[in-house]
Amino acid sequence: MSRRRYDSSRQLGLFESLQLPHATETPLEPDPELVALAARLPKRLRFGTTSWTFEGWKTVYRKRYATKQEFVQTALAEYAIHPLFRTVEIDRSYYAPLSAADLRAYSEQLPENFDCAMKVWQEITAMVFPRHPRYGDRAGMRNANFLDPVAFAEAVIEPIEHEFAAFIGPLIIEIPPPPAGSVDIPHFEGQVARFFSRAPGGYRYAFEVRDRRLLTPRYLSILRDYGASHVFNYWSRMPTLREQLDIAGTMQGSFVVARLMLPPGERYDDLKERFSPFEKIVEPQPDMRSDVVRLVREAGHRELDTYVLVNNKAEGSSPLTIAALARLIAADSEVAT
Repeated sequence: MSRRRYDSSRQLGLFESLQLPHATETPLEPDPELVALAARLPKRLRFGTTSWTFEGWKTVYRKRYATKQEFVQTALAEYAIHPLFRTVEIDRSYYAPLSAADLRAYSEQLPENFDCAMKVWQEITAMVFPRHPRYGDRAGMRNANFLDPVAFAEAVIEPIEHEFAAFIGPLIIEIPPPPAGSVDIPHFEGQVARFFSRAPGGYRYAFEVRDRRLLTPRYLSILRDYGASHVFNYWSRMPTLREQLDIAGTMQGSFVVARLMLPPGERYDDLKERFSPFEKIVEPQPDMRSDVVRLVREAGHRELDTYVLVNNKAEGSSPLTIAALARLIAADSEVAT
């Protein structure tokens, strides 16, 4: 890949560069019940959602926004004062790298001590481009820029260093599942090691594999050697959170990341249609919830910072799933505070 800066102006609609309009009114006071609940949670635990621009979240967004554009561009400020939210995942960075101006617009809406997880650009994280129309002729092809440390430093790290260093949390390197027959496990492991040997230091790297065959002892040992973490993902084609916890070496870094995405066997588009507008729990997942409590408990015993990021497709509404998990964790006498 040639050495150049990447321009996020190619993104359309929701992904356009941010220009903040003036907010119409100040947010309402936080719910005192949620404030009290948040005070009972472990200090190292950070709950957040995998995105934040959902107008159906009536328990989060109580302010009036003049337009959809105003909501999209300024709602992060109201999100960040929710008592249970101490992080958020920036997912638009997966589709195109964010500019320094984009990150400045986010930073201006965030309070101190608020961390953001950020997904790394798919042009760097895709081993093989998924068979999806948005990839055009490249669908199913190997990515020559997979885990390219130079492209990563230029496209991802440089804007962060200029405008977002105070707010950056885990950098999530999501590896899409490669098509059947295209998995070269030793090559994958070698690429991961090569990336870490050249990637900028001082950042929290979290690797998320979405093919259980990639969850190998060598992969986990590479993460350990470089201080990176495995992402515990609740995702349709991965082992359950409980099964991942039972694999030696999955919780070995200096921090923990869990992403709650899709129940076993489900499809993203099907759940999006079934759960929209994401204002209520539609299909509770008790096993997932109990696994998260165990994960937080074990991370607490190891004194690890823990990020739990929740998608609407896990149960129907990310904020309500977080509230349910928070109550379970607060009631668990074994969770370290």
